[in-house]
Amino acid sequence: MRRCGTMPTMLMYPQIDPVALQIGPLAVHWYGLTYLAAFGLFLWLGTRRLRHPPFVRMQGDRAWTRKDVEDILFLGVLGVVVGGRLGYCLFYKPGYYLSHPLEIFYVWQGGMSFHGGLVGVIASMVWFARSRARSWLEVADFVAPCVPTGLAAGRVGNFINGELWGRFASPELPWAMVFPQSGSMLPRHPSQVYQFLLEGLLLFVLLWLYARKEHKPGQVAAVFLVGYGAFRFIAEYFREPDDFLGLLSLGMSMGQWLCVPMVIGGIAMWFWAAGRPAYPAQAGKPA
Repeated sequence: MRRCGTMPTMLMYPQIDPVALQIGPLAVHWYGLTYLAAFGLFLWLGTRRLRHPPFVRMQGDRAWTRKDVEDILFLGVLGVVVGGRLGYCLFYKPGYYLSHPLEIFYVWQGGMSFHGGLVGVIASMVWFARSRARSWLEVADFVAPCVPTGLAAGRVGNFINGELWGRFASPELPWAMVFPQSGSMLPRHPSQVYQFLLEGLLLFVLLWLYARKEHKPGQVAAVFLVGYGAFRFIAEYFREPDDFLGLLSLGMSMGQWLCVPMVIGGIAMWFWAAGRPAYPAQAGKPA
């Protein structure tokens, strides 16, 4: 990473080629590789999640297996893609896509929403839970700690693509970075890195440690909602809002407004779950 010649106290975005490998007409993009990394990390962590209580003691028809992890991953990928795309169209550009409905399917043009993807993943978990006669809360508790590393991988892809840059920063900030593709040579916060560290690595560490001990059904998933919502809300103060939306009421971005119900819902869910029965000691039947 090199220093900007005219502004020696700031970093210049390194202009990484988004194509990792070119074989004739076939181009393998770094962003696609980060998705593959996210899916691989989920599979790896999911197999280790099988050793955590209460899943480790579930037996017979209630036992969790690697096949269950693979099936959840497949359904989750569908939920992320479909929900993420529809969420972006509905949350960020509803008027445009109502006028151009066919462009909803133009996923190669970009435009995905985490919050829409979350709704899609929830729908996929409901489907999985019903198909296996499991409690939805049990499935959500299993999945939640395996998600943040995938979010971290996605933020690496955002940085490589030079997208979702931050708001203007003081030149005195040692890690302030110039993103020429933003149309400005002024220093900005590398908000992709902030999100990688907060809602990716830090959330993973906290949630994984929390989930290693047994809690009431739904509490692990609730901590994920609160943790992601809080960290994303903080990171949004450093991330440049979408130019076609800007800041909304109370000076908050769309991302922040979408995080508010996540945090409130997660807190309510945690306290609601605290009053419910624990997972059975002999986990041979649905919780």
